[in-house]
Amino acid sequence: MNINIYYGGRGLIEDSTIYVIHKLTEVLEELRVNVTRYNLYEEKNGIAMLPKTLKEADGIILAVNVEWFGIGGFMQQFLDACWLYADKEHIGKLYMLPVVIATAGGEREAESYLIKAWEVLGGNVLDGIRAYVEDHVDFETNKAYGLMIEKYAEQLYKAVNQKAKMLPGSNFLLNRQLLKGSINDLTPQESEQLSVYVSDDTYVKKQKEDIEELAQIFKGMLSGKDEENEEILPKLIENYHSIKDTDVIYEITFSDSDKIITAEIKNGKLNCYYGKGSGSADVEVKLPLGVMKKVIAGNITMQMAFMSGELTAKGNISLLRTFDQAFPFKKAS
Repeated sequence: MNINIYYGGRGLIEDSTIYVIHKLTEVLEELRVNVTRYNLYEEKNGIAMLPKTLKEADGIILAVNVEWFGIGGFMQQFLDACWLYADKEHIGKLYMLPVVIATAGGEREAESYLIKAWEVLGGNVLDGIRAYVEDHVDFETNKAYGLMIEKYAEQLYKAVNQKAKMLPGSNFLLNRQLLKGSINDLTPQESEQLSVYVSDDTYVKKQKEDIEELAQIFKGMLSGKDEENEEILPKLIENYHSIKDTDVIYEITFSDSDKIITAEIKNGKLNCYYGKGSGSADVEVKLPLGVMKKVIAGNITMQMAFMSGELTAKGNISLLRTFDQAFPFKKAS
């Protein structure tokens, strides 16, 4: 028979949970049981892999120390890992003895939490050990308490050895409903392999590096578009040909970018900048950056792009001809 103990405390000398674990271990070993103890605080970097150790066990002991509230982070991580990666079919065959020792109250609530969690996972739960310990020396030297703890060890041995039947509870139904709706639709072997990846710092680090590399690639692609956008404004200013007695506002939006260029012409003077203008535009033009580059290169005019359907425009469409007169881009020879 194999019994695994999962200790969720911090390993402090004054933690009476450790005394209870030792007492249980002594009795079980006298009964020729192989007892393996996992201190979760020592296994904190590999907790995701611990559910696979359940396969070696016929029964388990979940032991926690309530120092202020709840079962503690290490045990919670272990239970989370069991939900994500453990073989639920095998858990259904395991008997769990909860051990909760409190130094600040709340032992009943913590025990109830362990019981419900294990039942939801599909396992069997035995009557557990719970106690409030004000003075760990008094508790650990009390012979009556020691005898009671020994009885619990014998109870665990008998339950596992005789495969004791448990009365059905509502948590069994809850377990089936939760498993049915679980997003982790993996085989036990796949779940176990996933737990190895999760606990592998090298693998996780490589994943983060790959994500960062992809982010940089996309960032570079976006910044490349921004750089191309930056070329448009100087070209407009450089190629502007003053038209007297003309007041018009052009708003140019690039469909494949978030950039907007506003070109205001007042009394023949150009004011060209990024963003929307303070007043309403006379013509709103929307086109891809590539089409605007063709206009700047002198391959087509703004009016020709509109006529061919390469851009859309709202407002006074006839002012597109004025744009071509104000910005007479010449094709490179």
